[in-house]
Amino acid sequence: MNLTEKKFNKFALVREMMETPGIVKSFRPESSIPFIPAFKKKKGLFLTGEGSSRLFPAKRAIFANLRKEFLLPVLTEGCTQALEYNLKDFVVFAASNSGQTKEVIRLVEKLKKKKHDAVFGLTANKNTKLEEFAHAAHVLKCGKEDAVAATKSVVEQALFYDSLLRALRGAKMTGLRKAASQMEEVLTAKIDKKIIAMMHDAEMIWFAGRDNGVAAELALKTNEITRKKSGFLEGTFALHGIEEVMNRGDVLIWVDPFEHDRDKFMECIVKGVGVNVIAISDEKTDFPTIVIPKGGDYAEYLQLAAGWNLLVDTGIALNIDLDHPVRARKVGNEYVADAPAAHTMGKK
Repeated sequence: MNLTEKKFNKFALVREMMETPGIVKSFRPESSIPFIPAFKKKKGLFLTGEGSSRLFPAKRAIFANLRKEFLLPVLTEGCTQALEYNLKDFVVFAASNSGQTKEVIRLVEKLKKKKHDAVFGLTANKNTKLEEFAHAAHVLKCGKEDAVAATKSVVEQALFYDSLLRALRGAKMTGLRKAASQMEEVLTAKIDKKIIAMMHDAEMIWFAGRDNGVAAELALKTNEITRKKSGFLEGTFALHGIEEVMNRGDVLIWVDPFEHDRDKFMECIVKGVGVNVIAISDEKTDFPTIVIPKGGDYAEYLQLAAGWNLLVDTGIALNIDLDHPVRARKVGNEYVADAPAAHTMGKK
């Protein structure tokens, strides 16, 4: 996609996606430093939120953390389930693009009432309920998003968590300029028309790959951008029973395919069912492949961008208004303060 063609630049979604390389390039890793002292009395980090504010930022943080020698326990769960947890030994970050998500505010409010002393917010907007209720909040620099599907805020949230975990283990966050350049390259790459045709004709679009937030987030974006059914199959789950309900002509987008299991996917999914498997990878595969640069520590950001590019081309081919889903809302479940209880006349 590019901003020189009207079919792309008329959509806020595309314009916001194309702002993302600049956000990566200008990101300030030191923005997480003020939150480091909170970890002195805590044993772990709990990342929560709903939808896109949690899927990629939190899951990628866990994935990156588990690949390092420094292992701070990092967990994630949605806010409603988190209401049932004992989080007193965790620094809690609650992310909400709008700063007004009901589930987020409800959890933060409950933790504050329980005297939890390290509940922080992450939001793209100033003067929100999340800022008001949390002990402190970091407001992203990406600015307001007009499209319903969140993109640039998702990437900046992930960068913030990345910088936080690096700071905790004493590592510098370098390579952002190169990552930004690679992301722009991925976002503007031409997608093979045969791949777009597969996506256009598919009734169901599956995503497979590591549980690092990329495939899960792209499955959600598929719903919002193409209005097609989609689902995320963690790891090699596609080989363990789910093929029973797959249909010929479905698409399975395999993000960074595991080398060891490619032959089995070809045998069972492609030849056995008739599913069109498309790979997003930094090398060519036996499947139709969207080839991206080797991204090193920022590989997941490039994979996400490649998925965005593919979904935008698919949505345009389907003649969809990319900015305005039919049912989805910018704030899925918005917080509304309870009305003050009415006083009964004459009652003391």
